[in-house]
Amino acid sequence: MFDVNEIRKDFPMIVNRPDLIYFDNGATTYKPQSVIDAIVGFYTGYTSNVERGDYETAAKADKAYDGTRKIIAKLIHAEPEEIAFNANITASLNQIAYGLSRMILKEGDVVLTTEAEHASNLLPWFRLQKDIGIKVEYIPVDRQGVCHIEDVKKAMHDKVKVVAMAHVTNVLGSVQPIKEIAAIAHENGAFMVVDGAQSVGHRIIDVKDMNIDFLGFSSHKMCGPDGVGVLYGKYKLLQQMEPVFMGGGMNARFYPDGNIILKDAPIKFEAGTPNIEGVIGLGAAAEYLMHLGMENIMAYEKDLRAYFAEKMLHLDNIDFYNPDNETGPITFNAKGVFAQDAAGFLGSRNICVRSGNHCAKILHDIIGTDQTIRASLYFYNTKEEVDRFVEAAKEISIENAIGIFF
Repeated sequence: MFDVNEIRKDFPMIVNRPDLIYFDNGATTYKPQSVIDAIVGFYTGYTSNVERGDYETAAKADKAYDGTRKIIAKLIHAEPEEIAFNANITASLNQIAYGLSRMILKEGDVVLTTEAEHASNLLPWFRLQKDIGIKVEYIPVDRQGVCHIEDVKKAMHDKVKVVAMAHVTNVLGSVQPIKEIAAIAHENGAFMVVDGAQSVGHRIIDVKDMNIDFLGFSSHKMCGPDGVGVLYGKYKLLQQMEPVFMGGGMNARFYPDGNIILKDAPIKFEAGTPNIEGVIGLGAAAEYLMHLGMENIMAYEKDLRAYFAEKMLHLDNIDFYNPDNETGPITFNAKGVFAQDAAGFLGSRNICVRSGNHCAKILHDIIGTDQTIRASLYFYNTKEEVDRFVEAAKEISIENAIGIFF
């Protein structure tokens, strides 16, 4: 039974700050007590480096750190040797872009993406466009940010070597048909790269069923600690790919003449001392989510968002940009009010939302505005919080928004 009121008791931030309505989950999520306990347990019970020590606490740290690979592999239906840890999804997407630039990409090759992407899934490709002469081209999306298969097929051609896009976009919550797009990419000899920042932790992810080549996501967007990211890649591709960072831990041997023998994937992507406590915390977060059941989380969030959307459609002072999407954030503006001012007004009512362009700086060509407010939900949010939000949103006006600063 998915009892949100019982679930909320697992989160110290909710228990300690019941006055807050936290609708900024697209940026980062609250952490359950089990994650905090896992991190504290490492610091107080078996602090040591990993893959370095021949003593009891080091062995325990090794087991917990490497055990997280198995947990994450189970979460996304991968193999443990296909899971590498790094700082965040930005690091993952940069590693993928850099690695593919050394593996296959050359001048004139095309990376196909969309204008709805986060900066982390565009800027690495832009750099390669400048540095080695690849081209970035765009698949059209509709006003809800969704790719349609016919448009994907039309955009494909023999120069396309990579298709890179978010599974769920971070502004509009558009769910892209990744499995179908991956099939088209592979039919045309291209790799499929997926930004999973807004999908992993919210929905069932099966990398084998989708047959994607690479996936990146971040711990802090799925109840885990900050400073940890995951790079998934098909093992054969990870073995072929060169790492961005070189240093301790990721090499088997190096010689005075400069010859370097790297360890096998995934270890070769983990240079230096990793965020050990963060990885252990991520493992606890993934176990927590799987205990709740990803199918239950998906169903609950879908119902909550539908309830939220229906309420927002009745507000005359609101421009609502993504009413037709079933998942992801509620993205809107208050008519005649600058987004940051409106968000500040909501903040004065203890409602936490995000304002700005949300690192999707070319999306305005699709939705017709550069700045929006994003209310992003998670499974610990409630309809009662939505009702409180809607009552506050009714009062957003130029006078009220400016009034909070004077």
